[in-house]
Amino acid sequence: MDAVNREIIARMASDVSLIPELASHLIAAGGKRIRPLLTLGSARLCGYQGSHDVLLATCVEFIHTATLLHDDVVDESDRRRGNATANVLWGNQPSVLVGDFLFTRAFQLMVETGSLEVLRILAGASSEIAEGEVLQLVIANDMNSLESDYLRVIKAKTAALFAAACRVGAVIADRPQAEAQALDDYGHNLGIAFQLVDDALDYAADAATLGKNTGDDFREGKITLPVLLAFSKGSEAERGFWRRVIERPEEQTSEDWSQALAYLERHGAIQETLARARAYAQKSRQALQLFAAGPMRDALSEAVDFAVERAL
Repeated sequence: MDAVNREIIARMASDVSLIPELASHLIAAGGKRIRPLLTLGSARLCGYQGSHDVLLATCVEFIHTATLLHDDVVDESDRRRGNATANVLWGNQPSVLVGDFLFTRAFQLMVETGSLEVLRILAGASSEIAEGEVLQLVIANDMNSLESDYLRVIKAKTAALFAAACRVGAVIADRPQAEAQALDDYGHNLGIAFQLVDDALDYAADAATLGKNTGDDFREGKITLPVLLAFSKGSEAERGFWRRVIERPEEQTSEDWSQALAYLERHGAIQETLARARAYAQKSRQALQLFAAGPMRDALSEAVDFAVERAL
C-alpha cells in the first residue's frame, strides 16, 4: 500500500494545479482503501510477483475516487470522510472535471499493464458503475421501487468494482479461469455486504463513525433496503409516511427523522439488513475456499469481517 500511495501521488500530478489540489483533498482524507487492498491481496494470493498489481490498485482507487466526486455533486452532499466535500469547497464544475481526469488516468494505468483482459474487466466495471448511478436516479423518490431494483443498483454501483478489483489480481498472475471467477465471486458478494452495511449505518451510526452525515439517504429520498423493509411491513399509515418523506423529501419536517427511526426499529429493518449483509459475507468467504489456506487467504477473509463488523 505504501507503493500504491506513492503511485497515487505521482499519477495525480498535473500542470493544472487545481487538479492535484482537489483530487488530493479527497484521497488524502484517507478512507478505508479497501478496493486497492483487495487488488493487492488477490494478486498475492495468486502468487503474483511483478509490479502491475500496484498499477491496478492505483487504477481501482482512481475509479472509486472519480465516482465519489461525481456522486457528491449529484447528491449535493456536503460531507465526505468527515470533511467538507470537494463540491462545497471548489464547486460542482471542478469536481466533475477532476473526476473525469481521474477516470482517464485510470484507463492510462490499465493500458500500461499491456493486458486487454484487464482493460475489458475494468472498463466493463466502469460502465456498470455509471449504469448503476443512472438507475439509482431513476428509482430515487419512488416507493413503488422493488427490492430487486435496489439490488441491481448496489450490484452495479458497489459490487462491480469490488469484483473487478479482485478478478484482475488473478488475470495478471495468469491463473486459471476458475480462480479468476472465484475471486470475482468473492469481491461481488463482499461488495454487496459492504453496501448493505453502509445503507444500514446511514440510519444507525453517528456521523463520526460513518464519515458522512447520518440520514443523508433519508433526506435525499434514496431507496435503500431498510426503507423498503419497513415500508413492506408497515401499516397503511406507515406506508403513507414513507411515501411522503421519500417521494417528497423537500416536505420533510424536523420530526420525520425520529419517526423514521422508530418505524425502522419497530419492524427490525436495520437488523434484517445487517443479517442479509452477513449472508453475503458468508458467500464471499466460501469463494476463497478454492485457494490454499495461508496468511493471504486469511487476510482476505478478514476484509470480509471488517466489512460487516463496522456495524457492531
